[in-house]
Amino acid sequence: MTAELRPGPLGTPSPDYARRREHDPMGAAPMPSGDHVPVAVRYEDVRMLLASPASSRNLRLPGLPRFVAGIGIDDDPDALVNQDPPGHTRYRRIMQGAFTPRQTERWRPRVADIANRLIDETGDEFDLVSAFAVRIPGRVICELLGVPLERYDQFLAWTDMFLTTSTADETVRYRGYTEFMAYCAELVAEHRANPGHDLIDLLVAARDEDDRLTEGELVNTVFSLITAGHETTASMITKGVLRLLLHPRAWAELAADPDLTPTAIEEVLRYDGPPASAFMRRITRDLDLPSGCPVAAGTVVLPDLLAANHDPAAFPDPGNFDIHRFAAHPPNPHVAFGYGPHRCLAAALARVELTEAIRALATRLPGLRLAVPPEQIPWTSGLVHRPGRLMVRVS
Repeated sequence: MTAELRPGPLGTPSPDYARRREHDPMGAAPMPSGDHVPVAVRYEDVRMLLASPASSRNLRLPGLPRFVAGIGIDDDPDALVNQDPPGHTRYRRIMQGAFTPRQTERWRPRVADIANRLIDETGDEFDLVSAFAVRIPGRVICELLGVPLERYDQFLAWTDMFLTTSTADETVRYRGYTEFMAYCAELVAEHRANPGHDLIDLLVAARDEDDRLTEGELVNTVFSLITAGHETTASMITKGVLRLLLHPRAWAELAADPDLTPTAIEEVLRYDGPPASAFMRRITRDLDLPSGCPVAAGTVVLPDLLAANHDPAAFPDPGNFDIHRFAAHPPNPHVAFGYGPHRCLAAALARVELTEAIRALATRLPGLRLAVPPEQIPWTSGLVHRPGRLMVRVS
């Protein structure tokens, strides 16, 4: 999160969004690196920047602004998120078979079982973050990728190291990145030598005619699935439960009818969306945005997904948390998973995890409530802003 666009109280959207949207829709803001870049805050501007062929993810040219100082995800040319067509098109086409709705639905019963078993292990009062939210995606990733569960704490530590943003932690972040990538390379090598039926095996076997993923692409895919699939999903489970408990009527309605969960999840994603705005774009030719703002070729911009999801032009009364918003007559689609060519490939899996996690809590613990005043909840800093601890009580 940028220094000027920090969230409001209890993780609500930045108070500065409204002013920027009205008076300065492409105003510059400082990144954690200290570099200043224009930040798009209007829904239509963000969608155009994400979908335009003139919007490049190649940020490796000398002298360009950086999101974080030192090494970051933007530096790896093998990462899917850093590629442009035609390379990106080929890479994504090969991978998409592993993330079809049919493949994803196969995992739903397993995710639901993991969520229910974790609830069985809780007491009358527990930390929802450490006992539940981070463990669901951790166990899911271990099972889907064939990662030994005993390595869970290790890759959790690597993920935490890599997601730091301060200059002081540059060396720590680099060490976490290199050690994590080396382990992902070991995983791919093990699956090549001893193939099975988990997600890495699907990726190793994936092809488009006679074209397969390169070794570097495979390793980066595993790295991305673990880092994004773990921390982002844990963050959304945590923030989603908090948002629902801060709206007791919504939680009571969900507990009375857990079948509302899929619709409620879409509002959770809109209201508190994943932290994907860290992916800046380099504009390769002059653009005129729907807001009327010109963007010159060579400019690096940050499309702010959360700001777009709170644009009243796209979502009436966006500050109102309404679990029925996406029901019978849904508004514009939210951009929590991005938009355009780089829309999150594993969005369907993230939805399954988030839905089954919250459905299990609403079904099994309908009387769940906060155990501390909301103002006492500690929040993390860095690339991900979520409660670091969320004590809840079973009534």
